[in-house]
Amino acid sequence: MKIVRFGRGSWGILEGETIRVTRGPGGSFTGKRIPLSEAKLLPPARPTKIVCVGRNYRKHAQEMGEEVPPEPGLFLKAPNALAPHGASIPYPSFTKSLHYEGELAVVIGRRMRRVPEEKALFHVLGYTCALDLTARDAQKTDLQWIRAKSADGFCPLGPWIETELDPSDLRLRTFVNGEVRQDARTSAMIFSIPFLLAYISSFMTLEPGDVLLTGTPEGVGELRPGDEAAVDIEGIGRLSVRIAPI
Repeated sequence: MKIVRFGRGSWGILEGETIRVTRGPGGSFTGKRIPLSEAKLLPPARPTKIVCVGRNYRKHAQEMGEEVPPEPGLFLKAPNALAPHGASIPYPSFTKSLHYEGELAVVIGRRMRRVPEEKALFHVLGYTCALDLTARDAQKTDLQWIRAKSADGFCPLGPWIETELDPSDLRLRTFVNGEVRQDARTSAMIFSIPFLLAYISSFMTLEPGDVLLTGTPEGVGELRPGDEAAVDIEGIGRLSVRIAPI
């Protein structure tokens, strides 16, 4: 089942090229139907927080010149960073090194607090595509990664949530102007999704709508004004945004 958020905050279920409008994410049907082509998609989550995992693919850690972490390395993105599929994102004036990082995102469906690993996936609503946009130069100079990771538009998410999916071995590809830049499988993650959810919920309550970005594989690199960046994940679909020309 594909859950979409659109318009001014409405929810629906995507069936072919038609959205059946629902009362909330995965809720009962209202009876209304809208063609997908006429809907303006929004990020398919309303998180209180976006929890991100760094260095969760061994080869990515190597390309960044860093050690494989003994436990998950976490950071946060703020909700203002969200951007929808199809967005045009201005190239920020404070950076000269804007990078793409394609990732599988997990959307929480039920409140999680101290949930064991074997029960973690029961609290998941579904999965979607994400771009962890990063100002790499600001990441290296700032005390914390607020500018580098949480500037407006730095977390494109979408196009929808897929609820019927095994996330353990999916092909993830990132494209820049149609050229493949990242190509890996989620089975290469160092820390699995159930482990990550259990680990995070051991000290931080995850609320419905919260988002987990599970890390990016090797192949990260620069984006320039005018570039189109896309993340394609097997079983979900494609998220695409454009870096606006200056």
